[in-house]
Amino acid sequence: MKDSRVILCTGGIGSGKSYVVRAFRMLGIPAYDCDRAAKECYDRDPRLLSDVVSLAGPEVLAVDGTLDRAALSRRIFSDPALLAAVEALVHPAVIHDFENWKSGRPEPLLLIESAILLEKPQYARLYDRVVTVTAPVPVRIARVMARSDMTEAEVLRRMSAQWSDDRLAAASDYILENDDRQALLPAILDIIEKETKDGKD
Repeated sequence: MKDSRVILCTGGIGSGKSYVVRAFRMLGIPAYDCDRAAKECYDRDPRLLSDVVSLAGPEVLAVDGTLDRAALSRRIFSDPALLAAVEALVHPAVIHDFENWKSGRPEPLLLIESAILLEKPQYARLYDRVVTVTAPVPVRIARVMARSDMTEAEVLRRMSAQWSDDRLAAASDYILENDDRQALLPAILDIIEKETKDGKD
C-alpha cells in the first residue's frame, strides 16, 4: 500500500490553525493533533509526567495528580532552556504515537497539526508539505485573550518565543490568511485537490 501524503498544518498562537484543521477534517482529511497527543502521552505515561515535573517543578502538577498544562506553558515559555529540555522528553513520545496513528491508514492525504514542528528540522521526514495559517497580530492577540486568562503581554511573549509569520511562510508550500474576512474553504479545497492529484502522479 502506498504511503499517505502528509501535510503539516502550522501557525503561531492565535492564528486560527485549529479552525483550519477542523475544516480539513470536515472535508474528509484525517488530522493528528500534536498538542492533544502530548497531553494523552502525559496521562498514560507516569514516567514521562514524573520526568517533566522534575524538570519544571511541582507547580506544574495539578491537585488531582495530572499535568497543569497552563502552569507548564507559563514556565517553559519564560525559560528557553527548560522548553528545550521538556521538548526533548515529549517529542519522541508524540512522534512515535503519530507514526503508529499513520501506519496502515488507507487515506491518501493526512494532516498533522503542530505549532512548532516546522522549527525542528529533525522531524521534517514526517511530512511532505507545509500549510501555514497566518493572521494579523492584533487579531491573534484578541483571539487568545478571548479564550484564555492570558494578558496581552503574555500573548506577545508567547509569540516572541515562536517563529514569526514571515519565517513560517518562507518554509511553507501554502499560506492561508485567516483574518476573519477571507473565505478559507476554496483555498483548502484547492490544496486537497492538488495534493491528492500529486500523490497519484
